[in-house]
Amino acid sequence: MADQSIPQARTPDAALEGAASQEPTPRGGISRRRLLGTAGATGLVLGAAGGAVGYAAAPSGATPLTSLGSEQVMFHGKHQPGITTPMQARGHLVAFDLAPGAGRKEAAALLRRWSETARRLMAGEPAAHGDTDVARDAGPSSLTVTFGFGHGFFGRTGLEQQRPAALDPLPDFSSDRLDKKRSDGDLWVQIGADDALVAFHALRAIQKEAGSAALVRWQMNGFNRSPGATAHPMTTRNLMGQVDGTRNPKPSETDFDRRIFVPADGEPAWMANGSYVVVRRIRMLLDDWEKLSGKEQEAVIGRRKSDGAPLSGGTETTEMDLEKADAEGNLVVPVNAHARITRPDQNGGAAMLRRPFSYHDGFDSDGVPDAGLLFICWQADPLRGFVPVQRKLDRGDALSPFIRHEASGLFAVPGGAAEGEYVGQRLLEG
Repeated sequence: MADQSIPQARTPDAALEGAASQEPTPRGGISRRRLLGTAGATGLVLGAAGGAVGYAAAPSGATPLTSLGSEQVMFHGKHQPGITTPMQARGHLVAFDLAPGAGRKEAAALLRRWSETARRLMAGEPAAHGDTDVARDAGPSSLTVTFGFGHGFFGRTGLEQQRPAALDPLPDFSSDRLDKKRSDGDLWVQIGADDALVAFHALRAIQKEAGSAALVRWQMNGFNRSPGATAHPMTTRNLMGQVDGTRNPKPSETDFDRRIFVPADGEPAWMANGSYVVVRRIRMLLDDWEKLSGKEQEAVIGRRKSDGAPLSGGTETTEMDLEKADAEGNLVVPVNAHARITRPDQNGGAAMLRRPFSYHDGFDSDGVPDAGLLFICWQADPLRGFVPVQRKLDRGDALSPFIRHEASGLFAVPGGAAEGEYVGQRLLEG
């Protein structure tokens, strides 16, 4: 759980998302007033791409979609959605294995179906086949659907020569307690939305469209703070109560694309403008964590719990002073503090764009919560992003006794699909 962390729910950084205002701008780039205004003549709410956002004409006198429900993310683009999209309130992660006998042809047909389903649902339209009506009353609600390929996908489709070197299996780490049945997979899908029913609707549609081509390997559910839940835009908190997301790379930074996305002329060519995602289910040992005093928790992290400011002083965004000492000569930010260890300047510049969800899967027979973080981080090369940071955490992170890595996956996420294309087409038809 690195300090260079989560895309914040709603921050003043317009490169990632719009600040809260009386007239919020949806992610699709059209204002709520313009979006809702299109409903007047036809009864349909239209998004920036002209797709129907409502399933049917609104009844006379009905309340129009709220700004939350009307926000739309475009499916087609340079990069896939769900990477730099602001964090959503609800998320589902699901991995599939290709069915026995399914190969490249079946995979191509599947990705074609999935891409069309994602495009329709992200525009607020019903699925093309057998829509369940679960999200009939809702707008697109910032829905995103993102697709990736696992290491095993290439052998099953006869595309071993196209498997990127960056997709080599991750090394073992000392904090790993991995359940192989909930790790890896041939195909990975990330779903996010600001409405739980919209997110589930997409999950069910994707699972149904898999048909006989692919079988669910594992599936996980997550959540974040809902947009507008705080009095003003602020960094989110994790289930340990810590402000989590202060040092995330931002698209406004000059080296953002180099760190997060494969260059247009990169190798392999089908990964141009794509990214690599590391997915980890990290259980938080909350009973142990909550036995610590607030001061002890702050020492573990290296930041104040109240506002996320470094223990060396200032505000949340103040640069951490790693050399500052107290009156007794002790470092104010302990040498093994999580925020110190994960700083990019302490790891050769290694950076990740973290965009996780919290999770809670109930309690065990002793009343211990099964809760924590669905860690999701994006980088142009995991061997230069996730791996060196995790290796350093393995060597002495003060947070390690309070977390356990229980599942893991690494996936190649190709660039976005152009109009008329499906995700992965350049790989599967190249």
